[in-house]
Amino acid sequence: MDTVKASVINIDEIDPTYMAFEVHGGNELLTRARDRETHASLKVGLLENIPIGIKDIFNTADYPTQMGSPLWKSFTPGNDARAVFNLKRQGALVIGKTVTAEFAVHTLGKTMHPFDMSKNPGTSSTGSAVAVCLGMVPLSIGTQTAGSIVRPASFCGVYACKPSFGTIPRTGMLKTTDTLDTIGFFVIHQQDLRRGFDSLRVSGENYPVSHAALNDGTRQHKPEGRPWRIAFVRTHTWKHVPPYAQDAILSFIEKLSHAGMLVKDVELPDVMKKTHETHETIYNKALSYYFQKEHKQSDFVSPVMNDLITKGNALTVAAYREALDVQTEMVYAMDSFFDDYDILISLSTAGEAPDRYTTELPDPALMWTLTHLPVVSVPNFRSPSGLPFGMQVVARKYNDYLIFQFLDEMCRDGLIPERAGFFINR
Repeated sequence: MDTVKASVINIDEIDPTYMAFEVHGGNELLTRARDRETHASLKVGLLENIPIGIKDIFNTADYPTQMGSPLWKSFTPGNDARAVFNLKRQGALVIGKTVTAEFAVHTLGKTMHPFDMSKNPGTSSTGSAVAVCLGMVPLSIGTQTAGSIVRPASFCGVYACKPSFGTIPRTGMLKTTDTLDTIGFFVIHQQDLRRGFDSLRVSGENYPVSHAALNDGTRQHKPEGRPWRIAFVRTHTWKHVPPYAQDAILSFIEKLSHAGMLVKDVELPDVMKKTHETHETIYNKALSYYFQKEHKQSDFVSPVMNDLITKGNALTVAAYREALDVQTEMVYAMDSFFDDYDILISLSTAGEAPDRYTTELPDPALMWTLTHLPVVSVPNFRSPSGLPFGMQVVARKYNDYLIFQFLDEMCRDGLIPERAGFFINR
């Protein structure tokens, strides 16, 4: 109950300035929280009476779903997306819908960067990231088709998880790209990553592949007594990284070596050099297919979105299929890559947030989306100007719990923060 009260107070005080929420209903949540506390038998979930934010591309029975577009203003689906249902089943209270970029693509919404309003707070899941950063909710959900979870987490200084592709159901949410769209979440505390994943993911033998992998102890736990085997990858985006960010990640990698981990500075499979161009082909062609009707009303669609759809229309089906084949090759190549490593580490973004209306520099975020790998963005660094930026901890597909084990040990040993160091405590 105290958590819900604090959330309502923070939203009332802070959101008019930072605009993380599209719509919220705090007072009604207080009533629901009291009801659940009165009925003790209801208190069984992993997120009992925890207020959460939902990116405004998920269907919600309690609120409209407007997807950052005037074309969908006041649309009420009347049901919950499967991910929202899973959260409610665990006792979570949906306090509101967080601001998204138009159709979860690139056009920046109204949400402001929590530390410098002249800066870009990230891509399409910015409302969810800022809501967590400012203490309006302890957990919020977002989506990632390129870097829309990792980037705002990095720029805003919070923890975020983009799980293995397919582990969180996509029923009842906006679709943009079939082989890329992934649901994830933001939290302040490192220890809440596992809880968030367990609350959202599919489970049971009706999902045989993920069920087998996620319950395989040999995959999800490092053998006792063996050091962690870490691959540090600069990737082909390294040339865009400013010196301060290069120095920060290299210094951290050195700390891991001193802590007894087996760390190698390695190259990725050659096919991974094609990630950004392959992603662009798949993404643009899929947008041109799924947003045909919206494109016919182009006066109500942003220039950025119209441009991406136009580019997608110019691509042939053959080019799209070829890009999908390359994506499949990358997925298998990265699965084999992890024969020799437990964990991969890269930067989350090229550094701190750029100016608000400046395009972000190329970074590794979409590389792990394209290859379906689980990722946690860790709020580990500050730029010379004092702004946050993060690093990505990556593992083999379906080895999500192995990442959580690694982060648990890193946190215990003081190598990463237990709580996001940039959290504004209200």
